[in-house]
Amino acid sequence: MPADAPTILATSGGFRASPRLHWEVGPLTRYAVELAGVTGRNPRVCFIGTACGDDGRLISTFYDNAWREGWAASHLSLFPMPNVDDPREHLFAQDVLWVWGGSVAGLLAMWRLHELDAAFREAWEAGVVLTGVSAGSICWHSGGTTDSFGPALRPVTNGLGLLPWSNGVHYDSERERRPLFQSLIADGTLPPGYATDDGVGLLYRGTEMVEALGEKDGAGAYRVERSPDGTAAETRLDVRRI
Repeated sequence: MPADAPTILATSGGFRASPRLHWEVGPLTRYAVELAGVTGRNPRVCFIGTACGDDGRLISTFYDNAWREGWAASHLSLFPMPNVDDPREHLFAQDVLWVWGGSVAGLLAMWRLHELDAAFREAWEAGVVLTGVSAGSICWHSGGTTDSFGPALRPVTNGLGLLPWSNGVHYDSERERRPLFQSLIADGTLPPGYATDDGVGLLYRGTEMVEALGEKDGAGAYRVERSPDGTAAETRLDVRRI
């Protein structure tokens, strides 16, 4: 894929603990902003916290981080109503859209209610870099595993489908994630896909996964597909530390 192909960095990371803030930006999110290739001005980065109900503390902490990073910051809220007159226009005016984690089922429902599913696709195709963590990773794919419905993980199969693959997040830190992701691919509930340990991101150019990137030593990325015998075959991928 050419370097200027539509770009998604889907992660199980991108932020970390901070001695001063609630959290701080991590290397994966910084790399997503670099991918936008902005020169001569501050990159425009929009934070989207739909999956956490547009939690005010998250949004405030984002602005604290953005000031430190030198970003031209904004956010898109949908609760209790959109905070901008035209959400679609606002998305198109950004260089990077950063989607936070939480309920991917709730996120997808709200985006579709506000007719933003098409807007995200159009922004991606126009060159806006899409990134996010957990729910903000799964949402770009066909589906994945989620705790949106309760403590026991369940499949979500109605992702935006910008990427035709399934997506497994928190692959090493939540013990139910790996076996469920594999079984759902084995039985055909989910298409073949990619999974990330905490601290790893998947870089897509167009719909092709071109590189796995890590902000933590030893963390892995994986390709999971259905074998001819109906089981799941998992392949560990190379991860470039950033």
